[in-house]
Amino acid sequence: MVSSILQQLKTELSAELSSILDYWAKNAIDNKNDGFVGQIDSNEKIIPDADKGCVLNARILWSFSASYQVTQNKEHKKIAERAFKCISNHFYDPEFGGLFWSINSDTTPKDTKNQIYGLAFAIYGLSEYYIISKDEKALTIAINLYLTIQKYSYDPVKKGYLEAFTRDWQPIEDLRLSSKDANEKKTMNTHLHIIEAYAKLFRVWKNPKLQSDIIELLQTIEEHFINTRTGHLHLFFDENWIEKPDVISYGHDIEASWLLLQCAEISEDENLIANYKRHAIQIAEVTQEGLDSDGGLWYEFDPKRNKLIAEKHWWVQAEALIGFYNAYQLTRDEKFLDIVLKNWEFIKNHILDQQNGEWFWGVYKDYSLIQKDKAGFWKCPYHNSRACLELIQRIKT
Repeated sequence: MVSSILQQLKTELSAELSSILDYWAKNAIDNKNDGFVGQIDSNEKIIPDADKGCVLNARILWSFSASYQVTQNKEHKKIAERAFKCISNHFYDPEFGGLFWSINSDTTPKDTKNQIYGLAFAIYGLSEYYIISKDEKALTIAINLYLTIQKYSYDPVKKGYLEAFTRDWQPIEDLRLSSKDANEKKTMNTHLHIIEAYAKLFRVWKNPKLQSDIIELLQTIEEHFINTRTGHLHLFFDENWIEKPDVISYGHDIEASWLLLQCAEISEDENLIANYKRHAIQIAEVTQEGLDSDGGLWYEFDPKRNKLIAEKHWWVQAEALIGFYNAYQLTRDEKFLDIVLKNWEFIKNHILDQQNGEWFWGVYKDYSLIQKDKAGFWKCPYHNSRACLELIQRIKT
């Protein structure tokens, strides 16, 4: 019975992966200015003069590179190549060794700050692209970005990584990824994606120093970001690891649960692998408190105000699929599989855009749509394509 249910889920996720990729292939190519359009609004209107973000482009690069390894669709490889050229020609800054945070619609530089989160996603996408292309330029840029992060962002005394710098690597006042974030020097979100990027790079570049950096970073994350008492993540710290308490982010919790274990496995450190298996199960157990009766996972909870942020965002649901399935794999407790199946039903009923393709940003408590981008600075094919890919590869039937 379980086998047939899983086969059906795998079939549906394979179809959905194709649908996601088709949407981006048909709608996001910028034939006028090169690369990809910067924004498609909630009404499917392309905003031709929208800025192009490095995160969007790095995630497109990763999504099509990773998907090609499953689909073997040559069009997917061509789009990955387009994304690589966009990153290498327009975002990569050979003068200072960093990455522009954004460029104008005509591909000229716009916001030239070095946000380490952006550099990390470029490493992630370039490393995945190297797997399918064997393009040495992609690997060289990825390695250069890694070395640059280690040179400027790494804190050799207190450990961990600082958030952001000017184009020429001077201190910068506004460190935030977005307006909703605390303006702090060390954040969970950036550390999570640095480790993700470094682990992906290590798959294609077996460098001993990189491996030791991965191991140290996993230890740092375990020490500072994982609250083993509550099972949630600490989100914001100053440079001295003094916490600025913030919300509980259910999406980041469940994303970290499986992703950090995957990075530990890539590190080949047996103690860390064992530790992160325990963390994965604890976090999955605790994140159940954020599940609604309809199978959707709420966005955030603010303990200071005892207030639920009553929204269900697309990316949170995508990470829930992987995180709870990972917990099922580790424990064989079918309650986690039930959560996955119910969450997928919620996604199909409320998050998939059955008419136009791709996923809506999310829904409010009353199931009305959150009217934000279908494609944009943060709305990318990364979370949902990755959820499909991870489960397609994990389900053995």
